[in-house]
Amino acid sequence: MRTAAVVLLLAASAIAAACGGARSRGGVLPAGSAGDDAASSDPVWRAAINPFPVLDEHGEPYDFPFLGGFNVPRPQFVDIDGDGDLDLFVQERTDELIFFENTGTRTAPEFTWRTNRFHDLEIGEWSRFVDLDEDGDLDLLAEQKYSYIKYYRNDGTVREPRFVLAADTVRAPDGQAVFSDRQNIPNLNDIDCNGRIDLFLGRVDGTITRHEMAGRDANGVPGFALITDRFENISIIGQITGMRHGANTMYFADPDRDGDMDLFWGDFFEPGVLMIENRGSCSLPSLQTEPIALTAVNDSVKTSGYNVPVLVDVDGDGDLDMVVGVLGGAFNPNRTSADNFYFYEREPDGLHLRTRRYLRVLDVGSESIPSLVDLDGDGDLDLIVSNKIDQERLETSRLFFFENTGGGTAPRFELRDTMDLHTAYHLAPAWGDLDGDGAIDLLLGTWNQGIAYFRNDGTAREPRFTLVDSAFITLTRGSNATPTLGDIDGDGDLDLFIGESSGELNFYRNEGSPTSPRFVLVSDTFDGIDVGRRSTPVLVDLDGDGLLDLVLGAEDGGARVFRNRGTRTEPRFVEDTTAFIRGLPHFSAPAFGDLDGDGDLDLISGGMSGGLIYLENRRR
Repeated sequence: MRTAAVVLLLAASAIAAACGGARSRGGVLPAGSAGDDAASSDPVWRAAINPFPVLDEHGEPYDFPFLGGFNVPRPQFVDIDGDGDLDLFVQERTDELIFFENTGTRTAPEFTWRTNRFHDLEIGEWSRFVDLDEDGDLDLLAEQKYSYIKYYRNDGTVREPRFVLAADTVRAPDGQAVFSDRQNIPNLNDIDCNGRIDLFLGRVDGTITRHEMAGRDANGVPGFALITDRFENISIIGQITGMRHGANTMYFADPDRDGDMDLFWGDFFEPGVLMIENRGSCSLPSLQTEPIALTAVNDSVKTSGYNVPVLVDVDGDGDLDMVVGVLGGAFNPNRTSADNFYFYEREPDGLHLRTRRYLRVLDVGSESIPSLVDLDGDGDLDLIVSNKIDQERLETSRLFFFENTGGGTAPRFELRDTMDLHTAYHLAPAWGDLDGDGAIDLLLGTWNQGIAYFRNDGTAREPRFTLVDSAFITLTRGSNATPTLGDIDGDGDLDLFIGESSGELNFYRNEGSPTSPRFVLVSDTFDGIDVGRRSTPVLVDLDGDGLLDLVLGAEDGGARVFRNRGTRTEPRFVEDTTAFIRGLPHFSAPAFGDLDGDGDLDLISGGMSGGLIYLENRRR
């Protein structure tokens, strides 16, 4: 699939009924597809991480296909349940701590997803587990907006933690709040082995501030006394411009097993991970050496920058491996939009890169947009996923084709190929039979080139998409054109709605015919609808009343529902705030389809992190 007139093993039995069906990123959904008894009952959505198999290009199943992807993973390994092995926590989004329980062993870890919001803790932009009250279980420090440090005390046990907000910010003995630059991730450890926890805060000028625990207040909240604002006179110099600058992360560990802790540093202006060796001792640390860039036996340890290193014995063999979350810094984060969770295993000869995707999550990069449509004419819905910019080809977005090899009641999606139809960013497809020949055609939204029209010059079972017009529709203003098709006025041809960066909605009526489309702009601020930014519309009969409703994703997440209270020929959209679809990520891009053959519509959404979210309709 490498040309614009590419033959896919596709095609569209689902395109029958070019009139009246809702064409969208959700494919062709007949107006009554929610079921005859659905009109009085709305969907009840339930999220699932692994509801059915999704396989990569090598035929290997993703462990977490609908976790939503990673753009900025911030990992931590701790034994949170006291069973003797390391569990995994990952922060991808503000105030959300994803928890994976280790259901394997210390030497053979196996991570099982448990929740995206561990104990519903609000953690801001970072968190660190540490036993602050010295009772043998793990407490938690996290960011308090903006740039303060909140303290969650564990009032449970080692095996059953229970976190209670004990202080909205930790303070110095004189009562002054300890301030932490929110773009930097601190570290805690006992650097001088005196039995008192030290708190290290990186600064944007490349220096480090050290505080040490000093007593507790009347509520048992520990205080932190300032020791120095220039710890060991460390001054990290960025590779770009030679200035001391950058969002940063720190980790202290003893990989050389000499009894003291070395410092590992990730910086916005550093493509790798820096190490400053401690040449002192446990009681008299000395980190006066020049930073060196870590390397691996089979890798240079270079990414797009702003790396989060974690050195921990992942495999229980007695040495410290390294896991690196890539947040993306000054070296083009688009290069690591999908490959951003590195695992380096330590062997006798050094670190060995094992994978750039430590957790096997379906992830196409960033700002993913899914489509559900029967492209191979076998009667079930296939899955197409597009991205903002492809990390392998930075000059374009890409469409990923997952064929449904399972069927209409037990889907199984396998990544077959990419559809290289158009060189542009933010590709957003809408499918429908625009020329009435029984084969599905394609409108392709882009970031700044409007909408391109691809005619299917093949058949319903073997499509061959040919570019007809690269600027078929040009927005009157704005960017990020996201189209959806449906016969909204009951005249037998497909009309067009287009979302855009402003959050408003464009409506183009088809004043041509079912065989010769001609889209005419009616309004670029349709019905005054505005979802804030980045509207992503879908036409779908959500309530089974035979009328196409309007669902819009947005930059802020979730999806707003506008009921069609009109008729088949005269639509009238009214927002139903009680039907707001929760659980969708920022830059949500919903697509609907009956994936399990139970007669109602399920939902798949893209989002900012480049993966997918699946919500099963559990109305029944």
